Amino acid sequence: MTSPNVPRNAYTDAPEQHPNLILGNLQLLWWMIFNPSAFRNHLTSIDPALEIESKSKIGLRLRNPALWKLLIQAFLVLPVITNSIVVAFVLWLLGAPVDKIVSGVMLGVALGLGSGVGFGVAWGLGFGVALGVVLGVAWIVALGLAWGVAWGVMLGVALGVAWGVARGVGSGVGLSIAWMVASGVASGVESAVGSGVGSGVALGVALGVALGVALREESGDALRDALRDALDVLLVVGVIINLWLLVVVYPFQTLSNILLYQLDKRRIANKPSLLCLHSAFWDERQRLPLFGLNQHILLVIKQNPEEGKAALNYLSTSRQRWAAQAVQIELDARELENCTDVKAISNAHRSIPIGELNSQVSFLLSSFSRISQDVDAALNQKSPYNQRLALSAVAEKLNSLIREFNRSSDKYSVRFRPIATRWYEIVTNYVQELAKAVELRQEIDSPYIIGVPLTEQQEIFTGRTDIGTRIEQLLLDRRRPPLLLYGQRRMGKTSLLNNLGRLLPNRIIPMFVDLQGPVSSASDSAGFLYNIARSMTNSAKRQSALTLPSLDRETLQDDPFTYFDEWLDKVEAALQQNIALLALDEFEALDDAIRKGGFDEQDVLGMLRHLIQHRPRFKVMLAGSHTIEEFQRWSSYLINVQVVHISYLKKSEARQLIEQPVQDFTLRYEPGAVDRVLQLTRYHPFLIQLLCAEIVALKNEQIPSRRRLATLADVEAAIPEALSVGSFFFADIQSNQVDAAGLAILQFLAAEGEGKIVSGKTILQEFPDGCDAIGLLLQRELIEEVGDGYCFQVELMRRWFARGVR
Repeated sequence: MTSPNVPRNAYTDAPEQHPNLILGNLQLLWWMIFNPSAFRNHLTSIDPALEIESKSKIGLRLRNPALWKLLIQAFLVLPVITNSIVVAFVLWLLGAPVDKIVSGVMLGVALGLGSGVGFGVAWGLGFGVALGVVLGVAWIVALGLAWGVAWGVMLGVALGVAWGVARGVGSGVGLSIAWMVASGVASGVESAVGSGVGSGVALGVALGVALGVALREESGDALRDALRDALDVLLVVGVIINLWLLVVVYPFQTLSNILLYQLDKRRIANKPSLLCLHSAFWDERQRLPLFGLNQHILLVIKQNPEEGKAALNYLSTSRQRWAAQAVQIELDARELENCTDVKAISNAHRSIPIGELNSQVSFLLSSFSRISQDVDAALNQKSPYNQRLALSAVAEKLNSLIREFNRSSDKYSVRFRPIATRWYEIVTNYVQELAKAVELRQEIDSPYIIGVPLTEQQEIFTGRTDIGTRIEQLLLDRRRPPLLLYGQRRMGKTSLLNNLGRLLPNRIIPMFVDLQGPVSSASDSAGFLYNIARSMTNSAKRQSALTLPSLDRETLQDDPFTYFDEWLDKVEAALQQNIALLALDEFEALDDAIRKGGFDEQDVLGMLRHLIQHRPRFKVMLAGSHTIEEFQRWSSYLINVQVVHISYLKKSEARQLIEQPVQDFTLRYEPGAVDRVLQLTRYHPFLIQLLCAEIVALKNEQIPSRRRLATLADVEAAIPEALSVGSFFFADIQSNQVDAAGLAILQFLAAEGEGKIVSGKTILQEFPDGCDAIGLLLQRELIEEVGDGYCFQVELMRRWFARGVR
């Protein structure tokens, strides 16, 4: 249903015909000449069998009143109106007397009408009278009449009739009209189907003039020679009519459109706009860009959004779609421009369309979208310190984007540069406000990050130099073994992969790929490989400033693995003497996708094995919380995998994370308080951050005189909240890493108290079938063997499982 804010029959190729017989016929004539799509839709609405491109064999519904109305209009009313207008106009141009004009119109109409009906019946004899009359009319009107009649009749019939009447040739006129209507229109149909309306126009013009003049009784050889020359000219003119006509009418359309725009600018609010009268909405043949159309639409969108949207939707599939794109780009720019604070910037990515416009604009919008997402992530940080850290990184990205705009003369860069500058000012001002607020309240900045991996920009990443050295040694091994970074959940595997650039020499370029999310959830192999290539490209640029060759998703559609392999050739060339470390995080997610039938095992794992064996510039490292032996399909493809075990931090690294996680950290600990944190966490990196974050939060609630020193009592007071905040971590262990027997054993050990060692004999007496469960708990590094007994490795974990026993 059309909105009341949108004019009726506007911005559509399926308008309703005016109910008045005369006005309705003029509307049909208008559609034929300027809007054939509307005419075709009108025919289809009357009877689907009239659809020009339809291959349906369903016959016409002859009892349809609308069908007979069309028949009357096409064979009676429309010829009368058309011939009357055209003949009278041409005779007037030739200076004929009024009485000649009247008699010529009457004679032309009578003979044209008679011959037109006769031709329709004659055509129908071969296919049946009904089908010939109606379908003949439909095809002739739809394909030939639009240009064959519009120009063949107007130029051919009118000139032929006018010439004959003016010279007093009676019978010749009738014959000219009959022949022109039959031959000019029919040939217009044929040529419109075969080679375009231009040839139909040419033939209509040529035959109209030829028969109007050649059948004159006085015509002689000289005149016939002149006629042949005229025919040559008319044929050329007719063939190229679609080119020159657009140019001829363009200035008049432009002037009319400018007038409409100026009137709309002065329009009183709540008054209907004049945009629907713009030639873009009634002349679908005009290929030339209509000057100012985008500005007119923007004006209407501001005054009447519903109407503007309707106009935009119509133009998006028309020959003036450039205006729709220009308007959409400007609307996007204005939406970004309207972001006046960091909260608005953080929400902008939810409404930014990506990939719908040309590549340059898509790139710009993608940049703003990523910045918006980064601001959103920064604001979701719990501590003001981490918010400032993340927002400072965003400000640097905006500054880089502004520098790119300064180097570019592209029109879009000129439009979007002020927006980037404004965003930069908003973000930097907010960072300063956060700093002032913290200073004013004398709060302690918490640098700890809970639940998400540390990125290369975050200073808090600590230690792991020994693991970096081990990885480097294996990467330089001539045997090129694949590596497995193995460790329990939240032990810092992904954080290490994100920060490998810090630990490895510059000639080793990490290319981090998270196999969770888009990679493993892709719908096909092309999407899988495209997401891998995209992650590799982003990681290489982020960690080493290396720009890899681009790879389009469309390129991968036909033969994904072959084209991906060819892309790797280009990547090797870009590496020069460097080594690429393809780090595949969470390989279990890919295994799950293969198991569910998402990808072919031979294709995916065979590709990895081929890469390891035949591309010396590439090294492959998997990362996960399971060993390769636990996944039989992987172990059969990846031979001689070298395991790099990541576990607890060293004591010195753990102490640094507590006392000096970042420079200028203002919280100090009593010696006993630091030792207690180490006892509770067993140097576990996630648990240290979890507990220390709650200690900082607790201290910030105290009075300033007690705020800067953490005591043993503060550590104990922070434990309950730490267990609550970190419940997702402990619940994952309980639900996904142990079975029912293992859970029962953990709860049994937890009930014994802190540091208690329970003998294996006691456990087996309580759980006779618990040997396998104990083995799994040892492998998961949840418990450890002490003498002939077992106990929890980490006290905080024991306290979590003890809560479930009460």
